[in-house]
Amino acid sequence: DTNELNPIFVTEGGSVTLNPDTQIQTYNGIIWKFGKEKSPIVEIKRETKEIIMHDDVDGIFRDRLNVDHQTGSLTITNITTEHAGLYKLKISGSRKTSSRRFMVCVA
Repeated sequence: DTNELNPIFVTEGGSVTLNPDTQIQTYNGIIWKFGKEKSPIVEIKRETKEIIMHDDVDGIFRDRLNVDHQTGSLTITNITTEHAGLYKLKISGSRKTSSRRFMVCVA
């Protein structure tokens, strides 16, 4: 697990993909959170391959999120300065839970 926080710079109006960069074949669930939000913006349930988008959180993510249920990567499209901040990824596995953090900077 790495909690190193390397900033990712994105131009406003562009898109960014946040990659877990971990082996997640054995995951049970994936949760993406943004900023100080306690509730997730995206949840992936492996058994059902169900992707639950909570993209109405403050409305800022509406129609802007794409998720790859195989890799767990999160793509944010048509990005604005509202989307700048800390993104947290939690991968729940059968034996362990791992997490990563991403700092997105929009200019």
